[in-house]
Amino acid sequence: MRNPWWRGATLYQIYPRSFADANGDGVGDLAGVTERLPYVAGLGVDGIWLSPFFPSPMRDFGYDVSDHRGVDPLFGSDADFDALIAEAHRLGLKVLIDQVWSHTAAEHPWFTESRSSRDNPKADWYVWADARPDGSPPNNWQSWMGGPAWRWEPRRKQYHLHNFLPQMPDLNFHCPAVQDAVLDIARHWLERGVDGFRLDTANLYFHSRGLEDNPPLPEGLRGDSPVLMQRHLHNADQPEAPGFFERLRALMDGYGDRMAVAEIGGVDPAPTMVAYTRGRDRLHTAYSFAFLGERPDAAQVLRVLAPWAEGEAQTAWPSWAFSNHDAPRVATRWGGGTGGAFSFGGRGDDGAATSTGATPITWLALLLALRGTVFLYQGEELGLPQSTLAFEDLRDPFGIAHWPQNPGRDGCRTPFPWQSDAPQLGFSDADRPWLPVDPAHARLAVDRQGADPMSVLNATKALLALRRAHPALRLGRFEPLVVEGDVLVLRRCHSESGAEDGLCLAFNLGGREARLPWPVATPVGAALFVHRQASVDGRTLVLPPGAVLFAKLH
Repeated sequence: MRNPWWRGATLYQIYPRSFADANGDGVGDLAGVTERLPYVAGLGVDGIWLSPFFPSPMRDFGYDVSDHRGVDPLFGSDADFDALIAEAHRLGLKVLIDQVWSHTAAEHPWFTESRSSRDNPKADWYVWADARPDGSPPNNWQSWMGGPAWRWEPRRKQYHLHNFLPQMPDLNFHCPAVQDAVLDIARHWLERGVDGFRLDTANLYFHSRGLEDNPPLPEGLRGDSPVLMQRHLHNADQPEAPGFFERLRALMDGYGDRMAVAEIGGVDPAPTMVAYTRGRDRLHTAYSFAFLGERPDAAQVLRVLAPWAEGEAQTAWPSWAFSNHDAPRVATRWGGGTGGAFSFGGRGDDGAATSTGATPITWLALLLALRGTVFLYQGEELGLPQSTLAFEDLRDPFGIAHWPQNPGRDGCRTPFPWQSDAPQLGFSDADRPWLPVDPAHARLAVDRQGADPMSVLNATKALLALRRAHPALRLGRFEPLVVEGDVLVLRRCHSESGAEDGLCLAFNLGGREARLPWPVATPVGAALFVHRQASVDGRTLVLPPGAVLFAKLH
């Protein structure tokens, strides 16, 4: 059977506010995205994931939706969205759009009606609960934005649940009418031509009807904010969720080759990811924050990958991301400076690297070597580092509330650098964009890297070309050959139409050179990708700090 397009695909995440501003108001828009789609297609990706562009009060910059079927005038019009879809499809790109279904903005008409009384037609569309006898919230659940996850509503004399900002009330998915309304939203966008959905906070759709207190996390797993001090046993990962996803899958299957990817948070996301995606009746794939935290060593990488090769997980399909709009950029978070040369089948020159040894190319190669669907965040292909903003320039409510201990998410959302010597780096004609451009990004701009054959940008294109050309990279089984400290060597193999595609992939994620025996009996074939002078000397694999070698096996 033909593999569906999304298995092994690479999807490029576009955060519209910061990608390209076509009308000069300082905020990126849909017309700007459309103008720049040829660049995205030129990378060699299979499609895009478009972050929210719906009407919103913008307290959480689009993740607080007040109309799930419209386009916020800040980003353009319905016609602009239709033009984006048409251009993407002309270029051979699939289009996924964010769907924020776990909650709405307080301004949403559904909430306006629900909060008005306890007996209106939408009275049960949100999660309402009475106060405890002393007036305190119904339980100990905590908001990801800080403080209790409950807000008092004087009209109903009840609390409503909000897992995020108080003005972002949670929908009640136990209510059949809510599920029906959400599926109608999905149907609307499928008929508009989108190829799929990224489901924001999908494991928060359902809550325990009993509203029990969450238990504390063990001391070694606790974070430094209240929401990270408890196990989310009762407000996440509830058993009713797969039933809704089966309804969604049945709807989407009626529209042909579409797909849905769930965002799964939590300390141990793999079981939920598998539960939501196994078989052919639930979601197509899911991704987590497994690689959005601290830098892993080889064993940690393998621990994240291993569950997908066991038991029922073999019928599920994972997705992976090293950066996104909610996490510090991987080039800074895991270290790696701004460069490091690569070559096609030759010996790469030394490049810039930090004391970890790894470079942005190291991390890109690792990401694009993983079995699963891959999400590449805008600017990751340039090796952009995290931006540092002054407090007065912050816009993220989380960053403002947690400054200076945690500056929030603005540092990964600064405007995209298109031209190194243009005002606002080519992002906008406005004197002051919504976030300031980062001067450090000028030397990493698209125009400068495009002209440099050894740039991170051109390495990304080379890696994406290899992923397209080799089913082993997109779909193949993986076999760990060496897992020692920061050294990871994998064999990836895939059989198709009687032909075997076999590759050996070697990574040194650390700062010390590694020399080890060539780990397979099969002799090394052509070197397909070399970074930081990785080589095979006779039967010895030589991996300088940060080195990568993709080799064909005979």
